[in-house]
Amino acid sequence: MTSDGMAAADGPGDTESAVRARRRERLTFDLDVEICVVGGGLAGLTVALEAARTGANVVVLEGRHVGWNASGHHLGTVMPGYALPLSDLIARVGFDDAYDLWSLARAGADYVRAHAAEHIIPGLGLTEGVLEVSNVDAGERLISHLQMLSEDFSTEVEGWQIDRVRDTLRTGRYFHAVHYPRAFQIDGRKYVHGLAELARKAGARIFEDTPVVGIDPFGIRKRIATPRARLRASHLVLAGNVHLGGALRRLSDTLVPVWRYAGVTSPLGNRLAEVMTFQGSVIDTDGIDHFRIVEGDRLMWASPETTWEARPGRQKAAIGRRIGTIFPQLGAVEIAKVFCGAVGQTVHGMPQIGQLQPGLWVASGFGRQGLGTSAMAGQLIARGMLEGDDRWRLFAPFELVWAGGKTGRAAGHAIGMAMRARSAAAGTLARYRERARIKARERQARLNAADRKSRPL
Repeated sequence: MTSDGMAAADGPGDTESAVRARRRERLTFDLDVEICVVGGGLAGLTVALEAARTGANVVVLEGRHVGWNASGHHLGTVMPGYALPLSDLIARVGFDDAYDLWSLARAGADYVRAHAAEHIIPGLGLTEGVLEVSNVDAGERLISHLQMLSEDFSTEVEGWQIDRVRDTLRTGRYFHAVHYPRAFQIDGRKYVHGLAELARKAGARIFEDTPVVGIDPFGIRKRIATPRARLRASHLVLAGNVHLGGALRRLSDTLVPVWRYAGVTSPLGNRLAEVMTFQGSVIDTDGIDHFRIVEGDRLMWASPETTWEARPGRQKAAIGRRIGTIFPQLGAVEIAKVFCGAVGQTVHGMPQIGQLQPGLWVASGFGRQGLGTSAMAGQLIARGMLEGDDRWRLFAPFELVWAGGKTGRAAGHAIGMAMRARSAAAGTLARYRERARIKARERQARLNAADRKSRPL
């Protein structure tokens, strides 16, 4: 995750490869190419890599530098699915298409895993497992969800009962959980720069500090204008986010900008091992908390999302308070650094993938599930352009919908606040009921013990 104001906020891990990547040249001369990709993030670089591997003449235009926004700063979690809940996806497109879409998402995760191999992109530090925890006691709903995932959607999952969850995460805030043993996490910044290096080696040319200021998408050859050069391309791929700019307003206006701030604590030593033994990512079902252990004894923790940008440094106290709410045993926690990112959330909750008109392609709106789904989108579009693969049509029901501008952002903020308040109330009620059940059992146990003592021998 990152944002426009990232200069003062370090990400999860700058690397030498990231520094080298930022030295790529600006485009200062005219070009005639087969494929022009706008956006040097995860989706755009995957399109470029896959197309270049087939021998296509590919250029990537990045307005700032590779991975500067959300693609280069996120928690690195890769798990199946989309931002849209699976039950809603089935209701929208039917079971068969929902199954195919889910399978594509799994394939995207497999693509990331394959490229995270040490001999392909080294140093990503892949760790296994994602735990999706619930802040309410939802045992029956959990069973139904597990059955649908494992039996209907061929996804490897297991249910964790309350005792196991709390043995692993020593907090009373969480109840049941779904464990995804094949989900994983990596160093996201190293991954995006590794993709850029692979694309370059495959023959793609990547130009940074080269914003697109105008496009003419009509005709067989698309025309693209930058500050210092002009291009013509048979295929134009819009693989950007909410910062695409005025020339691509049609796309950026379909996205609600959503910022999420994350902090990395100072080393916590043995304190951390005493409250958390799970080495993968932990995500709550309400989308409020998302955290994992990094560097052995630090916590990386993401705060709730917001549709309005703020200075990352101001979020330190809020993140520290949230950690203290979940794990009060840790005591005072110092947040060593904060980073943030703006993702584009669509109105319907699904990514926008496919061909808008002949030769004009889009890969955008991935929301918080971007690492795996952007890999899937890059493959689909590259194969759609070069091999006639039309599986991108599965995303046709999720067309571009205006996100409402500032009114949409205000509505999104209000909805987010309401959802967090409802989640907090539901969690409080669930914990109250749990305490009441425990007291009732203890009272009954005392009555039973007293009754046994009063009986004659």
